[in-house]
Amino acid sequence: MAQNQRTKPNMLITGTPGTGKTTMSSALAEATGLRHIEVGELVKQKNLHHDWDEELECHVIDEDLVSVTAQYLPFSNLGAECFFSPFFGALFYFYLKSKLDTVTYVICIVFVLLQVCDEMEDMMESGGNIVDYHGCEFFPERWFDRVVVLQTDNTILYDRLSKRGYTGSKLSNNIECEIFQMLLEEAKECYSHDIVIATRSDTIDDITRNVEVLKDWVNGWSSGPPTDNNMISC
Repeated sequence: MAQNQRTKPNMLITGTPGTGKTTMSSALAEATGLRHIEVGELVKQKNLHHDWDEELECHVIDEDLVSVTAQYLPFSNLGAECFFSPFFGALFYFYLKSKLDTVTYVICIVFVLLQVCDEMEDMMESGGNIVDYHGCEFFPERWFDRVVVLQTDNTILYDRLSKRGYTGSKLSNNIECEIFQMLLEEAKECYSHDIVIATRSDTIDDITRNVEVLKDWVNGWSSGPPTDNNMISC
């Protein structure tokens, strides 16, 4: 389904961990009736991580697998789910990873993960989704009509992450990511500049203001995709 054929828009809310993505996405979903897709939870539910990073104290999400799978979604009518149960698929995945060359490995992983990505593809095609994730480079560009990058003052972000238990490299890497605005640069590289906006997310008042502005933007979609960028970029 083409972007201009969707009756409701798809939106990506991204930013460094601790900038308030999930809080704002949940509030915006409640205000607009759009579906909130928290990708981190989806990754855990579908077991799309393959290791634990001791230094960063987090699961390593196999974004390469998600990215490659998304690019091959047009082949979803092959019904690959008929070939692999989740259990067999997991075993087959690790076997292929150790035995086969990169090209064959990539092709096979596409089929192993196809069922999971098909679920998200169908939702994105119909529109009306708020996708919440701290990255954007592996999502298909055609999925989104608006990409919102949340930004938070470094001191505030440091306190938020410290309260979450972030320490060492996990803490410093995320602070550096925010200092250098890496998520904003990533968004601008991956999507058309006219759909990417950056906004402050330091306080509850900021979140409330952002939700109101985006709610108005979503409501304007019913009469055709809005063309104005009516949120202040920072």
